[in-house]
Amino acid sequence: MRKVAFVTGGSRGIGRAVVRRLAAEGYAVGIDYLQTEEQARALEAELLAQGQNALAVQADVADREAITAAIRRVEAAFGPVTALVNNAGIAEQHQFQDITDAFWHRIFAVNVDGAFHTIQAVLPRMIHEKAGAIVNISSIWGQRGASCEAAYSATKSAVIGLTRSLAMELAPSGIRVNCVAPGVIRTDMTEVLGEDTLSSLAEETPLGRLGTPEDVAAAVVFLLREEAGFLTGQVITADGGFIT
Repeated sequence: MRKVAFVTGGSRGIGRAVVRRLAAEGYAVGIDYLQTEEQARALEAELLAQGQNALAVQADVADREAITAAIRRVEAAFGPVTALVNNAGIAEQHQFQDITDAFWHRIFAVNVDGAFHTIQAVLPRMIHEKAGAIVNISSIWGQRGASCEAAYSATKSAVIGLTRSLAMELAPSGIRVNCVAPGVIRTDMTEVLGEDTLSSLAEETPLGRLGTPEDVAAAVVFLLREEAGFLTGQVITADGGFIT
């Protein structure tokens, strides 16, 4: 069967690094994006110019109909999705008492419901083929929690629970479900913290530096490879030793 991947939030940061690595591994890749059309189209063009197969599709993962339609477009172009990477996510820092209902529901809609929607969209064909691999992106804050990150941490804890439960449920069908929990990674999302904070976080990291999107992509791609065929229900913490 042809190797076909679908990556949510695939136009920038960790998602973009994952898309590039998967394309290099021989996957035809569906690149989901929401607002960053220019970046998504540029990434698509980059991969096509290298003789790789890629298709950028716009969809909000929180919208079941939209993201299902995007997955169907990729499947129509390349065939059934064999590897799903749930990377799309949002984050904001708020003191707990200041969190609004609107933000609470939106962050769960993207970070948790998004994975729910995409997995249900690809699962019937994976079950039919008795093969497939899913990698969900969580966070170290989903493992340990963080001050002023209660909503984000709650969503990322939910992703870990979803991963472990689905791994047990889907193993008899030959489908593996794993998770990567990044630490502090240098992306657009973390730039808002400012250089002083980022420098301090780098000093707190035993390896002495912040992570890169490529660091996370390497863990994701490993989990999707056949050589990781006996790994399911696992959470790989890619954090330079930050919470060890």
